[in-house]
Amino acid sequence: MFGKHMPRALLISSASLMTIAIAGIASQTVDWQDLGKKLAPPTEADGRMTTAGKTDDDASASTTERRKQDESHSVIAEVSRPAIAPQPAPAPAFQDKLTVGTDRPVGGLMSLSSGSGGAALRNGVQPEPPAMPAVQQADRERFASAEANPLKRTSADPVSTFSVDVDTASYSYVRSTLSGGRLPNPDAVRVEEMVNYFDYNYPVPEKGGHPFSTKVSVVDTPWNEHTRLMQVGIQGYKVPLNDLPPQNLVFLIDTSGSMADANKLPLLQQSFRLLLSSLRDEDEVAIVTYAGSSGVLLEPTRVADRSRILEKINALTSGGSTAGHEGLKGAYALAETMTGDGEQTRIILATDGDFNVGLSDPDSLKRYVAEQRENGTALSVLGFGRGNYNDELMQTLAQNGQGVAAYIDTLSEARKVLVDQVVSSISMIAQDVKIQVEFNPETVAEYRLIGYETRALKTEDFKNDKVDAGDIGAGHNVTALYEITPVGSPAEKFSDLRYGPKEKIEAVRTSYSGELAFVKLRYKLPGDKESTLVETPVMEDTVGIPKSETLFAASVAAFGQKLKGTDYLGDWDFKAIEKLASDNKGADPFGYRSEFLTLVRLADVAER
Repeated sequence: MFGKHMPRALLISSASLMTIAIAGIASQTVDWQDLGKKLAPPTEADGRMTTAGKTDDDASASTTERRKQDESHSVIAEVSRPAIAPQPAPAPAFQDKLTVGTDRPVGGLMSLSSGSGGAALRNGVQPEPPAMPAVQQADRERFASAEANPLKRTSADPVSTFSVDVDTASYSYVRSTLSGGRLPNPDAVRVEEMVNYFDYNYPVPEKGGHPFSTKVSVVDTPWNEHTRLMQVGIQGYKVPLNDLPPQNLVFLIDTSGSMADANKLPLLQQSFRLLLSSLRDEDEVAIVTYAGSSGVLLEPTRVADRSRILEKINALTSGGSTAGHEGLKGAYALAETMTGDGEQTRIILATDGDFNVGLSDPDSLKRYVAEQRENGTALSVLGFGRGNYNDELMQTLAQNGQGVAAYIDTLSEARKVLVDQVVSSISMIAQDVKIQVEFNPETVAEYRLIGYETRALKTEDFKNDKVDAGDIGAGHNVTALYEITPVGSPAEKFSDLRYGPKEKIEAVRTSYSGELAFVKLRYKLPGDKESTLVETPVMEDTVGIPKSETLFAASVAAFGQKLKGTDYLGDWDFKAIEKLASDNKGADPFGYRSEFLTLVRLADVAER
C-alpha cells in the first residue's frame, strides 16, 4: 500500500515524521501495520512462520510477495534509517482477547503508560507510534473431540468398551500452541493421545505368540487419595526394518496455496527427506500432488534412485485451491498398480487438512476411504501448520484408512515419527484391536475411563468382528487409564438408590471376589477375518507395570485433563503435575519427558 502509492524517493529520504505523516494523509493510503511490514523483514516465532486463517488465494502469492519484500529490504539497507521506526508487530502471547484460531488468549496488551509520550518529547526522544492491534484471524481449525467420559456406577453399567488409539497428533498440536505462549483450545486436547505420545517400560513379547503383551497395574490416584488408578498397557513386538516385506509408499502431498508457510510445505519437504533416508533401496516411492487439480509428480521409483526422488521433493511449490478428493483418488489408483505379492502398500497424506474442492465432508470421506481400504492399501496422515488445520478430517481419514495420524510441528517431531518410529508408522502387526473392561461391583463402586471419548464402542461391538477398530504397528505401545472408586470409599459420588433392582443381584462367585476387574482384548492378525481373545484378571494388588511408569502416565493424563477443563482433578494445579512428572521421569534417552516438564511450566505461566 505505502510503497505502491508513495514516490520511491520519499521511502529512502531522511524526511521527518511530520513530513511523512502529511504526505500519507494526502495520499490517504498510509497504514502503520503495512509500513512496519515494508520496513522490517519477516519475523518467525521459534523458527516457524504462522498465518492462521490465510485463504488459498492469499497464500498462493506469498512466495512472490516475500521475494519482493526481500528486494525492498536490500534497497532500504543501503540508505540511512528513516525517521520513522519500523512498527513492531504485537507479540501474540500478550494480546488481549485477540486470538489466532481458537486458542485461548493470555495476559493483556503491552502498551505505553499514560503520559509516556509527553515525557519522551521533553527528553528530546521521538516516541514510537502506538502499537496497532492484531487483526482477528478467521477460525478455520476443526477438531475431533467429545465431552469427557462421565463417572459410571458399576452396579448399573459395569462394562467399558473402546478401540485402541496410537495416534499422537493431539500432543504435538498442544505443544505447538503452548510454545507460542497460549493455552490450547480444549477441543484440541485428547487425553489418550497425550498419554500415548510416550513409551513406557512394558515388556516386549517374543514373536510366535500373541503379537503384543498385556500388563496391568493399580496404584493410588495422585489427585484423589480415596480412589485408585488402573493402568492397562499393551506392547507390540518389535520388528527390524530389514525384516519387513518390501514397502510401497505413495506420498500424497498438498501443494495448495495454504501450504506456502515455512511450517507447512518447507517443513513437509524436510520431513519426507528424513523418511526417504530411513527406507531401503528395494522399497518403492511415488508422489502425487494436489492443489486446484491433482497429478502424478513421480511414477513408482525404487528408493535406490534417491537423487531422482529428492529432485521431485525439492521442486515442490504451492498454489491453488485444495482438491483433496481428486488427490486421494489418484493416489489410490497409483497404489493399486504398485502392490505385489507379499508387499505392503501405504499412502502417506501430508496436508494442513483443508479439503475445499470435491468430496470434503468427513462422513463421505470416511465411506470412501473405508471402501478403498478393502483393497489392501492403508492410509496415514501427517498434519502441518496452523490456520487451516482440520484435525477432524485427519482423524477420520487415518482411523478409517488403517493408519496413524500425526501432527508435525518441528523437524524433531518429523524425525520421531518418520525415522525413530518408521517401522511402527508403516507396518502393522494387529488390526481391529478392541479393549473391554468389566468391573466387579463387589469391589468397585464407580469408575471412569480417562480419554478415548472418540474411540468409544458399544458393548455388543466387542464380539462383532465386522466392527472396525484401531490397528497396532510393530513396536507400538498403547496405554489406557481408569480412575476407580473402591466400594465404601469416601470418594463415592452416587447416592444410594431408594428403589434398587427388583431381584437381588447374584453375588459374585467366591473365586472372583478378590478381583477389581477383568480385562479382555480382541485383535485380528493382518488379513484375518476372525479375531483372537486375550483375557487378564486384575487383582487389588496387581503390579504388572513399574509404579513410576504408571505415575508418569498419570501426570500426563492429569495435564491433559487440566488443559481440557474437566472437574475431576479437584484443586490439583500445574505445579503438582510438574512435581509428579519430575519425581517419576525415569529413563529419558530422547528427552521427550524433559520436554513435557517444559510444557507443563509453559501452561502454568499461560494460565496466569
